Amino acid sequence: MTDQLIPARRAFSADDPIFALNAEAQARKAAGDSILNATVGALLDDSGQLVVLESVMDLWRDLTALEVAPYAPIAGDPAFLNALVQRHWPTLRSAGSACATPGGSGAISLSMRNFLEAGQKVLTTAPFWGPYATMAAENGLSLITAPWPEAGTPLDATVWAETLQILLKAQGRVLLILNDPCHNPSGRSLSATDRQVLSGILRDASGLGPITLLLDFAYLDYTRDPAFVADALADYAALGAEGRVLVGASMSLSKSMTLYGTRCGALAFPWCSDPALQAALTQSCRGTWSNCAKAPQALLLRLAKDGKAQERLAAEHRHWSEVLAARAQALDAALQSEHMPPLHWQGGFFVTVPATDPEAVGGRLKAEGVFTVPLPEGLRVGLCGMKATEAPRFAQTLRRALSVR
Repeated sequence: MTDQLIPARRAFSADDPIFALNAEAQARKAAGDSILNATVGALLDDSGQLVVLESVMDLWRDLTALEVAPYAPIAGDPAFLNALVQRHWPTLRSAGSACATPGGSGAISLSMRNFLEAGQKVLTTAPFWGPYATMAAENGLSLITAPWPEAGTPLDATVWAETLQILLKAQGRVLLILNDPCHNPSGRSLSATDRQVLSGILRDASGLGPITLLLDFAYLDYTRDPAFVADALADYAALGAEGRVLVGASMSLSKSMTLYGTRCGALAFPWCSDPALQAALTQSCRGTWSNCAKAPQALLLRLAKDGKAQERLAAEHRHWSEVLAARAQALDAALQSEHMPPLHWQGGFFVTVPATDPEAVGGRLKAEGVFTVPLPEGLRVGLCGMKATEAPRFAQTLRRALSVR
């Protein structure tokens, strides 16, 4: 029966598109088909098993009953919030205005609710992580995009500046969700020059109305070059410290700690200790999920006090970053052997293969047992779940799928 549902809530598909594709791939594999499943959004080892970081699991096993069972504060444990912010900006002494959230998704959705009015548009990049659009719709919003730079090309400053001005004139404010560094789904980060250009555009546009820059930090721990990530974080810190643009971060324990199922993260504005902002975030927490799980917050606090555990975790991050880099290198080599351009992965779990008709190409790939996620700009490929030895099959099947007219 759907009569009880209001009309606007009756037309949804039964499952998230990415989860539906993954389920179809798993069903075909179980039926005996030879399947290459590049839809997965979690890190798998070369046997197809979920990667679980042992340094984190050892801390988890040591949690006491009183670190697990009680309610956490509505806005999260302040010490947890500080420790999570300090993972990215070690010199900061405070998380500023902040709250715990159910993963990075909770932080992103909470931002949409507090920084835009119903009917307004969220600015993000093209391509983008598909659930941004779902979250926007659930908050009565829609998305507008500006282009992510292609490999080896600069940020299109003209388009970005024009888009910001159009938004500010139309709605008087901007919320920009920027998944950088380690962008999902391209696998590439903004260059140092691009970051400086974008920061300048945001500074200039801030004279027309309030701008909030929300940095989505889902994949920072999985990168080809940790020093590059550190430089990017320093650049964004400098922008936030100026105060002309409100800079915040969506942080999650899902990928960084392989604690996907604990649903814990945070939304923090480290350079803004504003009682009104803190009250708004706390109110949203109370009115949405009330409070987040205590156990993962307690785990992060244990990690912050345990230097040896931090060293073990850093070594595990380095190892799995090298695995991802090897998979990306194998994929680039396979693509080039089929006379297709490389994808130049820099970080994160994904790359995006350009395609003029992604749905059609994705369908042809699927017919041959290769599952990807079609996006408007191409096909998202999960390096996190695809073995390096599968790269030749992927490239050969892709070439055939692209050659069909």
